[in-house]
Amino acid sequence: MELFPIEKPSVALLNTPAVRKWIEPLLRDVYHVRLAQDAEGLRQLARMALAPELIMLEHQRDTQDSLALCAELKNDAHTWDIPVIVFSDSPSVSAEITAFESGASDYLSLPTAPEIFMARVNAQMASHTKVDLVRLINSQLEQVVNQRREALTAVQDATILAMTALAQTRDLETGNHIKRTQHYVRILARRLQKHPSFSAFLTNHNIDLLFRSAPLHDIGKVGIPDRILLKPGRLTAAEMTVMKTHTTLGRDTIAYAETLMGGQLDFLGLAKEIAYSHQEKWDGSGYPQGLRGDAIPISARLMAVADVYDAIISRRVYKSGMSHAEAVDIIVEGSGRHFDPDIVDAFLKVRDEFQKIARMYADSEEEIRVKIRTIDLVSNSEP
Repeated sequence: MELFPIEKPSVALLNTPAVRKWIEPLLRDVYHVRLAQDAEGLRQLARMALAPELIMLEHQRDTQDSLALCAELKNDAHTWDIPVIVFSDSPSVSAEITAFESGASDYLSLPTAPEIFMARVNAQMASHTKVDLVRLINSQLEQVVNQRREALTAVQDATILAMTALAQTRDLETGNHIKRTQHYVRILARRLQKHPSFSAFLTNHNIDLLFRSAPLHDIGKVGIPDRILLKPGRLTAAEMTVMKTHTTLGRDTIAYAETLMGGQLDFLGLAKEIAYSHQEKWDGSGYPQGLRGDAIPISARLMAVADVYDAIISRRVYKSGMSHAEAVDIIVEGSGRHFDPDIVDAFLKVRDEFQKIARMYADSEEEIRVKIRTIDLVSNSEP
């Protein structure tokens, strides 16, 4: 007894006298024959989820309907891949040529020997089966690739999350600042995506990497002593010199993570650029290298605007946050000196979205009180 019968491949035909008389009897022992009463019924059969593996159309000398239906099926995105055999009991060279021009896979002249008929049908069925097998294999390969890509992305995100968490344990000004700046950077990048000076770099892939890498812009602060990093007042010149090293420390920390993971990685490459160069200024007065203009990586130029805007509007233990309007004025004033003028122009066009992001990820009063208490504890513990 067959516990799991295998369903026969199916052939769809129009219900005509010739089909009923001898084509169906030939096919039914090998294939599941599905008869449609008219052209619309055949269209519906062809578009079903369990579509037939083969369609056969009878061509009659006094009408071109079957060839028009063949062409329609071949031009339909849902049915184009189903092979069509046209058969006729009054064949002609012109009809055969027209059938192939309409997309038919084969043309049978009747009468013909049953063995020849079945061989031609079996050949088309086998060809279609091979195509389906290739599609199935390609589909499975695509699923495997997508699964591996998702797994790789998960590993990358976990790496960035772990490094960001490390930064948060040392820098009390991160937290929501990290969320805000990564969203600012993405908004700016999308605005500039079609700008001729930025389009080559700001691909969808790189914008995604920028968003994921931005949280590491201040990772280097893990190496800054508490007495400087958490100082509530203005830093001395000597202290500022130490603070400025956070850019180099950030780049080196990320580079070391790359080494541990086996070499340079694109998702950390942008993070290194941002960490190392986001304190550079358009006029060359920034640090650590004193880069000027286009020599500053685009990723770092974007972060510079995002980072400064957020620093201006954010409340700190040593200052009150300024208004959105005041922050906009300061950014505009810094165009051509601190910031890339083109990025400032883009910022002005998305400034309302910056304000929405700032409100969405605003620090709570409790978070600010915790920061104040922590800094007080650190300050009081120093000799």
